[in-house]
Amino acid sequence: MDRPNSRLHGKTAFITGAAKRLGRITALTLADAGCNVIVHYNRSEADALDTVREAEKNGVKAWSLSADLTDSEETITLVDRASDMAGHIDYLVNNASVFPESRLADIDMNSLGGILAVNSYAPLVLSRSFARQAKKGAIVNIIDNRVDRIDLIHTAYQLSKNMLRTLTEMTAVEFAPGIRVNGVAPGLILPPPGKDVRYLGGLTKRTLLGRHGSPEDIAEAVLYLLSAEFVTGQVIVVDGGENLKRATYQKE
Repeated sequence: MDRPNSRLHGKTAFITGAAKRLGRITALTLADAGCNVIVHYNRSEADALDTVREAEKNGVKAWSLSADLTDSEETITLVDRASDMAGHIDYLVNNASVFPESRLADIDMNSLGGILAVNSYAPLVLSRSFARQAKKGAIVNIIDNRVDRIDLIHTAYQLSKNMLRTLTEMTAVEFAPGIRVNGVAPGLILPPPGKDVRYLGGLTKRTLLGRHGSPEDIAEAVLYLLSAEFVTGQVIVVDGGENLKRATYQKE
């Protein structure tokens, strides 16, 4: 029996926000599995080109493609542009995300709209476009383990990710049986912009495993979901048991 990863060999995946951080590691992990990759970026052209070069070292094809996901016109045409450049696309990974601090008292239509545009609306538009052209394939949405609790410091962000989780289930139903749709919800994986790994070190007591994860942990979950042909409408929480520990009553 073939290893699951061999199912990706010769396929093509389009990963949004793939120039840096989780997106970059995901693109390189898929390339290592023999999958061609389209590296989407907004402003980080140099990083995107570097990701392309690293991916090509695995003997696969790789392309970079720029688009501002807050621009609805660019988002609507993005999958078609990717397909024109790379040919048939088999997988879509909605990874691009923004993570600003915001509170209920502060958010307004403008600030909320910008976050929803990238974190929720773009995945919706891209998923619809992908389903129309692919007919058969898989989508993975990068969500967040915060969707199972309340984060009052990142209110708009959490609203956008909760929407993305619901969208994952809706599109799994709508696009079946040809397109499978799943999600990965990371926990303590990377420090937020402006913080270093020491920031995560101070939070590891929140997890059952007593440590933080790595971008490779998320990429491996994406790899599994793209390969798992009988899994759809599911969200894998990759958080070292953080949410479970938070939900467990501990007698004082």
